[in-house]
Amino acid sequence: MIRLIACDIDGTLLHGDETQISPRVFEEIDRLAAKGIPFCPASGRQYSSLRRLFRPVADRLYYVCENGAVVFGPGNPGPLLAKTAMDRTLAEALCRDILALDQCEVLVSGVNTSYLCPKKPDVVDHVRYFVGNRVALADRPEDIPEDMVKVSAYCRRTAAEVEPLLAPKWRAHFQAAVAGETWLDFTLADKGTGIRALCAAMGIAPEEVMAIGDNYNDLPMLEVVGTPYIMENAVEDLRRRFPRRCTRVEDLLATL
Repeated sequence: MIRLIACDIDGTLLHGDETQISPRVFEEIDRLAAKGIPFCPASGRQYSSLRRLFRPVADRLYYVCENGAVVFGPGNPGPLLAKTAMDRTLAEALCRDILALDQCEVLVSGVNTSYLCPKKPDVVDHVRYFVGNRVALADRPEDIPEDMVKVSAYCRRTAAEVEPLLAPKWRAHFQAAVAGETWLDFTLADKGTGIRALCAAMGIAPEEVMAIGDNYNDLPMLEVVGTPYIMENAVEDLRRRFPRRCTRVEDLLATL
């Protein structure tokens, strides 16, 4: 029996240059909620960004944010159910390594604020207006005033190009995941961590969860749930491992 649906956003609910979720998705979320099956965005995005994206149903959702490092319950705002902070000294050192790469900017996530130490000003508008995050600026990573739950490299070319420059060194300490074309995320948690924490808070088993994803950062979530689905255009590693497929999430939800 499915008691929760967890769904990635970029590449799963949103395709290509899409910036708004189909109204059909909201209709299906409401229909399933009436049947006792809540919906949970599971994303590398920030809580505030996800709430704006899901505005028509935002107060009724659970949220796995920042690639699993932060989990919120329903409400406005909902209660913080779990937080997994990174070691501060190591996270600051990672930030310095990212800033040392000419093609990269660093974004540090707190519970609900994205901190930038911008080398070029365009990254501020990109994160604030295109990504939709709540943003604060800091001169140095050491000046960030709260726990770091995620450190991200914004890669002006591609994350796949930057991943071999950073991940081999830092995978001994953090989870590293390509999250879309231009983002490389480092966390102590992953989406599987977030789903397990949410299930514990809800009093359900991960085996009672359906999850939908398309990229490497979705793998820990897909591995832990009982009913994993991937998008038809998911990365090859996921296509080899998970046979259940869908083209549009709203069509899959309509079958439940």
